[in-house]
Amino acid sequence: MRFNRILLSATLIVVALVVQVSVLGRLQLPGAVPDLVLLTVVALALVYGHLSGALIGFAAGLLADLAPPADHAAGRYALVLCVIGYAAGLARPDSGRFRSAWGPMMTVVAAAIGSTLLYAGVGALVGDTAARHVGLTGLLFTATLYDLLLAPFTVPFIMALARRAESDPMAVEANGGQAKAADVSSGWLSGGTGLRIGSQRGGLRLKTARSRANKAGRIKGVKGIKSVKSIKKL
Repeated sequence: MRFNRILLSATLIVVALVVQVSVLGRLQLPGAVPDLVLLTVVALALVYGHLSGALIGFAAGLLADLAPPADHAAGRYALVLCVIGYAAGLARPDSGRFRSAWGPMMTVVAAAIGSTLLYAGVGALVGDTAARHVGLTGLLFTATLYDLLLAPFTVPFIMALARRAESDPMAVEANGGQAKAADVSSGWLSGGTGLRIGSQRGGLRLKTARSRANKAGRIKGVKGIKSVKSIKKL
């Protein structure tokens, strides 16, 4: 992964986890909690692809496993988000751009359902039966609903940031500045008189020829006056 990918992904994941734990987790909504970390992983995977999506998902899930108030085994959510990031990256189109908003929204729905089922399945393997007491159907419905309502405000913004960092805007701005300087310099050279450089050279030559003719005329005039004065003296 490139350095700009790592830096942007780490920043977005940390911000998403802080907002989820400190804000979304305290809303006490019925059923599941809006998963901002999941939406961040999905959005980055849709831009970077399946391999980067898997790595980002694993790192985000491991950070969520270790962040308080986590009450499950470490590595459980890391496995879930690693699989979700990989699968979401596979949904990335070859051109890198979706033709409509339905593609990312359907990916969010599939990710919400898949992460809930996978989390409950891994919990059942390790002996965690909390999903059974809450109700798996209610968790699926609320998780999908909350993530789908939150996705239009987060996923397009994160994808735009990822694309902007991927295209290296500093180089674009530098090239644009050089092109602008070239345009300004060329306009400055030809914009003073409205003439091209070739015509400016021709004008200088014409002025030089005129000045030489004027000097020759003045010399001839002075010689004529001297000759007239000498004739009068005779």
